[in-house]
Amino acid sequence: MTTTSTTTLTERYVQAMLREVPEDRRADLGDELRSTIDDMIEGRVAAGEPADEAERATLTELGDPAALASRYTGARLHLIGPRFFLTWKRLTLQLLTWVPAVVATVVAAIRVLDHHESTVGQVIVDAGGAAITTAVQIAFWTTLVFAVLERVDADEPTPWTPDDLPEGVGERDPSFVDTVGSIAWNLVVAAALVIQHFRSWVEGPDGDDVAILDPDLWSGWLPFLLLTIAAFVALEVWKYRRGWTAGVAAGTVVTSVAFSAPVAWLAMEDRLINPTFVDVVDLGSAGQDRLALAIAVGAALVAVWESAEAVVKWWRTHQGPS
Repeated sequence: MTTTSTTTLTERYVQAMLREVPEDRRADLGDELRSTIDDMIEGRVAAGEPADEAERATLTELGDPAALASRYTGARLHLIGPRFFLTWKRLTLQLLTWVPAVVATVVAAIRVLDHHESTVGQVIVDAGGAAITTAVQIAFWTTLVFAVLERVDADEPTPWTPDDLPEGVGERDPSFVDTVGSIAWNLVVAAALVIQHFRSWVEGPDGDDVAILDPDLWSGWLPFLLLTIAAFVALEVWKYRRGWTAGVAAGTVVTSVAFSAPVAWLAMEDRLINPTFVDVVDLGSAGQDRLALAIAVGAALVAVWESAEAVVKWWRTHQGPS
């Protein structure tokens, strides 16, 4: 047998591969790889190739040592693999189609209200910048979540079947994409509640950012709303695992009312919006009343919609085909 494991190219290749594997496996994998290379070179030499050319051809055939190491250790060389790629793509595109637009609209509205300082150009730039920042954040966080799922051996999304097609009768159970999308939206809302306290698009007379919500809410109501959002997230997981059960429908109604009712009440009591924010954007008493009414009505409509949707989906699920 021709011994080539000490030649320069082979040993460099082996060492490059071993750098990519755990230290406790290097000795065994190094011996195994050297033996494999020797056998492959010997076969080429027996077929008439010069030893140097046989060695180079063998290493070329084996390919990148880092890729070879991944085959030995099972390490993943992709950020998001085939298991989760389509789910990641659908969810990311779904969020990108509307979340940045909503954020841009909100920012533009705030800038328009802040009419003392904002020009049309500033409104466009700020709204566009907020939309781009939001899109980048969505792409980053969804990619991070699925990259983590890829590496913790999470269960694959339920394989597609014809049952996933839209139905004329009945209501399908929540899909993996629906669940992750709902959880992501709740996390975005929670993050917005926290971030607005430290960073907003409205500046006070001293140049500091002005919180949109009343800072006094941190003494009780904002933590309660964040806990309610956490309950929403837990409910989404429960709904994904159990489907539209009576408990899930009831939980949806309770959590929706638990979030919307305080928001509506605080708005009508003029305790939701930061008074400094109201002064800076010069809403005035009438403007503040209209804003409070709009928030209260919006919160009530959301609660009614979510509650009705939950009940209808539960009923359709258990009604079955007629």
